[in-house]
Amino acid sequence: MFFTINESNGIAIYEQIVRQVTFAIAEETFKVGQMLPSVRALSVQLAINPNTVARAYQELQVDGVLETLRGRGLVVCAGAIKRCKEIRRTMIAESLKVALTEALHGGLEADEIRELVSKQLNKLEGNVATISSQGNLPSSS
Repeated sequence: MFFTINESNGIAIYEQIVRQVTFAIAEETFKVGQMLPSVRALSVQLAINPNTVARAYQELQVDGVLETLRGRGLVVCAGAIKRCKEIRRTMIAESLKVALTEALHGGLEADEIRELVSKQLNKLEGNVATISSQGNLPSSS
């Protein structure tokens, strides 16, 4: 399965799940109407507390990304792909803002930062696994 948790990156576990689901929907790895793993199944797979998964799923429901199908589980809402693309863009923009602010506070000039960003993009382009390339989705049966 494609969910991974990094306990040492400073991001809350539930937030890592929210991000990964959001990015998977934006990437269309999860399709509209597709069921997500149950809270219990995902908590067992990731070896985390079920309440953590439930909190992530609840946040995704509040954001209008997931909805409950009574007696069946959680599915991706209609319109979620567009919404997740917007959320993904905002998350990435905020991360870039933090990194750029740190670079500027560290004394780098704008041209130096542009050069660093360009070099890193060239190094990474085509060499970074996306969520959809990390494995198969769980079956919804």
